[in-house]
Amino acid sequence: MPLRTARECDSYAWHRVHVSAYTESMTENTATVRDARAHLAEHINQAEEGTPTVITRNGAPVAAVVPIADFEALEDAADVMLAREAEAVLADGEPTVSMAELLADLFSERGEGAA
Repeated sequence: MPLRTARECDSYAWHRVHVSAYTESMTENTATVRDARAHLAEHINQAEEGTPTVITRNGAPVAAVVPIADFEALEDAADVMLAREAEAVLADGEPTVSMAELLADLFSERGEGAA
């Protein structure tokens, strides 16, 4: 996948997710966990052809087998959203920490929980 600018990535990700029309088609192709296990290859083939499958447990959606392009678009959209949030924090002058401080804090918390 070629590198995109943040604006291109934002536009592409939103367009790809929106065009996929998940809100309309998600419930059209569903499978129970048991069915998904038994027919995983079929669900993967459908995803390759552009059709997502929603996996349900006890009638509630819990996962999905989606085309990789849709998954990548969702990841791109999440990256754009996080970048916007970071920019807003910086613009508001809110306190920030360095990566070293963040890692030190994370590892100190991990050490406290293990003791």
